Amino acid sequence: MRAFRLTRGALQIVFAALLFVALSATAEAEGLLGPGDVLSLSLPGEEGVTGAFPLDDQGRVMLPEIGHVNLMGLSVEKAKAKLSEALSKVYRNTESFDATLKEHRKLVTVLGYVRQPGTVDLSGDAGVQEAVTAAGGLVPGAQLDRMQLRRDGRNETFNFKKYLDTGDTTLIPALRTMDTVFVPASPLTGNVQVEFDARTLTEGGDAAENKTGVKIFGEVRSPGAYGYADGQSVVDLIMRAGGVTRYAAVEQIRVITNGEPQPFNLKLYLDTGDTSTIPSVGPGSTIFVPIETVGVKKGSRIVYVMGEVFKPGAFEVQDETSFLDVLANSGGPTRFADTKRVRILRKNGTAEPFDLAMYSEVGGSGVTLPQLFPGDSIFVPEKLDLNEKSWLKVAPSRAVHVMGQVAKPGRFEWSDEMTFMDLLAHAGGPTPRADIGAIQITMPSDDGTVRSVRFDLDKYLKNGGKLSDVPTIMAGYTIMVPELPWDPKDNKSQWMRQPAERSLYVFGAVKAPGRYAFDPSLNLLDILSAADGPTPSADLHSIRINHRGEEKTRVSTVDLELYFRTGDEMLLPGIKPGDAVFVPERGREWIDKSKERTVRVLGSVGKPGRYVFSDEMTILDLLAEAGGPTGTALQDKILVVNLSCCRDQARTFDLIDFAKSGDVRMLPLVRPGDTVYVPDKSQDNWTRFTGFVKDAGQLLALFALAGVL
Repeated sequence: MRAFRLTRGALQIVFAALLFVALSATAEAEGLLGPGDVLSLSLPGEEGVTGAFPLDDQGRVMLPEIGHVNLMGLSVEKAKAKLSEALSKVYRNTESFDATLKEHRKLVTVLGYVRQPGTVDLSGDAGVQEAVTAAGGLVPGAQLDRMQLRRDGRNETFNFKKYLDTGDTTLIPALRTMDTVFVPASPLTGNVQVEFDARTLTEGGDAAENKTGVKIFGEVRSPGAYGYADGQSVVDLIMRAGGVTRYAAVEQIRVITNGEPQPFNLKLYLDTGDTSTIPSVGPGSTIFVPIETVGVKKGSRIVYVMGEVFKPGAFEVQDETSFLDVLANSGGPTRFADTKRVRILRKNGTAEPFDLAMYSEVGGSGVTLPQLFPGDSIFVPEKLDLNEKSWLKVAPSRAVHVMGQVAKPGRFEWSDEMTFMDLLAHAGGPTPRADIGAIQITMPSDDGTVRSVRFDLDKYLKNGGKLSDVPTIMAGYTIMVPELPWDPKDNKSQWMRQPAERSLYVFGAVKAPGRYAFDPSLNLLDILSAADGPTPSADLHSIRINHRGEEKTRVSTVDLELYFRTGDEMLLPGIKPGDAVFVPERGREWIDKSKERTVRVLGSVGKPGRYVFSDEMTILDLLAEAGGPTGTALQDKILVVNLSCCRDQARTFDLIDFAKSGDVRMLPLVRPGDTVYVPDKSQDNWTRFTGFVKDAGQLLALFALAGVL
């Protein structure tokens, strides 16, 4: 056999560890300093070495500029001397240094099934319970009767549970500094770390050891392994397991003790009270309660209850027993029961539906309870899972389809007491992209045809109305919530989704011409805003609207610039879906300008032509827009021909006199359709006469020259 040898270094480490443990135990026993103790140091004038200083787990104290000083196993006086000597190497005037014991403390390590395992700092008189509390307390699954105390390489097992039951402090060991308390896990927790509560753990029993525990399984409420105590019987242990269930075969219980099976008739014992029929049990016994497989209830007065009730089974009825009596004895419907579709299965093979939910709402008015007969069965079905997408869950005769822009489109079960609003809310409501002003509802008829109606939910929500305005929904209907059209700038292909009867057309000088969804509550400004407004070249004086939906064709002209100056809402015509809005551009050809809105400026001006004119303008505005009179213009005889009102007439205007006086009363009235003519100086009578005289003089000079020749 190979000899085991330790090196010199290893022996030194082992010796140091044993010496440390011995010194810790001796120091605590004799009142000497040890790990966890707190010294109170005082050195006048030096705040760094004045105050409370604890000893670490090796019995050392940490001093500023000095480092660690080992005080393990020293008395307070010797520790003071050692500290004074260490301080004198750095500090002056250490004669006034003082050191006293402030508090005896313990450093104890707590491991295992505690909430915060690790080393805890305890007072000098603290015990196991204080150590466990300082470690955060026990966690579910801790085995209290097998806790361990580890000291000097030895383990001591103690029953902490018994201490908690009796309060006997002699059952738990006293703690010393540097001890370790270990809390083991119960065997019931298994080998996998899972989250559970104390109730879940105890439902599997409370046995600490499989060899000494009694195993109870079968038809008991809490099967598991249970600790055995002297004097307990089979009845006591079954009661600890919560008793038997209603399906237990209490006449056929089996008990195995020391490898010998024994039958036990619990019903016979309860009927006779004979204790001799109770088999003996002991540590390691096994108790099995089988399920009852015979004795099914049947007879001439039995009614069966099945499905989603708390206690399904067979119940004996009397002549005065009602449907509610039987349902109440079965525990009533569970929260998963569909009480609207209860079925009464008759003995002759027929089935009758019964709406228990409706009966509970209206009582005896209009809904009567079904009469029960022996042999009948009450079936309470399970409530449909609304999250289940399978269409097989709901029959077509009870389904309504909801499609389009809703949060949860699908196929929903329908009931006659539900409304359109109930269905829409059940589908999660419309999405932000839903066009709730044009909800489409298709209604199939018995003759195979389908009728479609439209419902304006937006108008109903904003303006209200009668309840009869909301369409009535029935099983088999389809509700389609359409999507709002996309911005014409982004996706031109989406315009087909917008019906023509709800559209408005915008053309011309706007930033986003196109086909827009329109509501009668909107106006011209709304649709121009939707089209991103007019362009800088737009002619706001002559916006045209083609009213297409009327019996006779009608075109309105809007002076939007005048509206912005006056704020007169009467200038904005009413528009309806289907109308077309055209915004023309400025600077177009003269033929595009209506003669009823223009004034002709002719003669000696910078830019003769036709100009748009409004009632707020004067002849001065026209002359300025036409470039003003030229240098040869006869400015004192400007002619204004009025053709727009009453009768044709002409007036002259002396621009030179007006410029001198500034009297606005001299300005002639100009209306759209009139003509302004600025004559040239060559057309003046005096100019013509002087020209004639000039021509005559030249002729005489010519005649004189001919005579000389």
